[in-house]
Amino acid sequence: MGDMMTQDYFFKVTTPEQVRDILNNTTKPLSAEKISISDALGRVLADDMDSPVDLPGFERGTMDGFAVRAKDTFGASSGSPAYLNLIGEVKMGENTTIQVSQGEAVGVSTGSMMPSGADAVVMVEYTDFLDDQTIEVIRSVAPGDNIVKKDEDLRIGEKMLNKGHVFRPQDIGALAGVGIMSANVVRSPKVAIISSGDEIITPDQTPHIGQIRDINSFSLSALAKQAGGLPIIAGIVKDDYDLLKVTMEKALEDADIALISGGSSVGARDVTIDVIRSLKASEILVHGVSIKPGKPTIIAKVGDKHVFGLPGNPVSVMVTFELFVGFLIRLLSGTKHPIWEPRYVKAKLNRNVASAPGREDYVCVRLVESDNGFLAEPVLGKSATISMMVKADGLVKIPLEYEGLEVGTLVDVYVFSN
Repeated sequence: MGDMMTQDYFFKVTTPEQVRDILNNTTKPLSAEKISISDALGRVLADDMDSPVDLPGFERGTMDGFAVRAKDTFGASSGSPAYLNLIGEVKMGENTTIQVSQGEAVGVSTGSMMPSGADAVVMVEYTDFLDDQTIEVIRSVAPGDNIVKKDEDLRIGEKMLNKGHVFRPQDIGALAGVGIMSANVVRSPKVAIISSGDEIITPDQTPHIGQIRDINSFSLSALAKQAGGLPIIAGIVKDDYDLLKVTMEKALEDADIALISGGSSVGARDVTIDVIRSLKASEILVHGVSIKPGKPTIIAKVGDKHVFGLPGNPVSVMVTFELFVGFLIRLLSGTKHPIWEPRYVKAKLNRNVASAPGREDYVCVRLVESDNGFLAEPVLGKSATISMMVKADGLVKIPLEYEGLEVGTLVDVYVFSN
């Protein structure tokens, strides 16, 4: 059975584009939850949000100066000033019932409520006191100058934020400004992380010959958090069918996505696929992807949840997460907002890079500044070494149909997020 699966696995690979189409067609956004706006940064809005009030809610001045009727200043200049009777002052935060009539002015500060009858503010630098009750104005103003209408910022019922919007600091401030203190957001996907392998030990242990510390649980947890998910580290499991099945079933009770990293040997891969197939309502969506690194990737649907069988080596794990798991987290979160999309930088390769046609190759590169822009310098090393990812700034994709890229080729570098 294991040999047959291995043969099937190598001949039925799926292209990365097909994988994303499959995920898109098998995914619906998660349910919504209400949270405080204080916790909304980076979360995805589940409903449209309209302003419940006019903002600022009252007509106010935007400069220190004097509230006037604009027509009383027409033609005013330093040679022919307009003289206005000062009838009072409105301080910041005060309500006022003062009425401005012909030939009158009221002192105001930036943000002060505008008195009735006034339709402009003359900036203080264009005025002078003739005496305690009279000012002279040396520059005219037009109606609306240096004031904000009561609904100029936002009108009651006006759309503030659209469903699927990712909250930024300014959005949270805007909601506070109209008195909204909570928001319905899409629930953050819970991502269970299982590291499998007889040779895996916890990082606090000292490895003996043939043992390696668990890297993937920690890198995947950080990647999941960075992508907007809630990581749940489910621990290390031996390459044992019964143990892995129990761990998987428990993980899927709470999680929306389960990630199993490991199974570098053929036998271990068979255990992983057998366990996934044995789960209730499971369906294998992908069994092998035409990429390097990351070809042994398995993707399944278990009920309304997704399971990923990821390769064991840390570079493959990180590449496949960036390409597929992060994409799924965005789908579950109900957004394809640009700020969550991968960031690319144009750069020129500074050496030849070989590839085999029929698969997408992902090459770790570091970005080097030059007088003519960025250079993409391939990071050399074995594909399983985590130091490659540490040294790299991003990845360069070599498309399926290419046999490599020549030095000087302008490429898009997928930049790792900070």
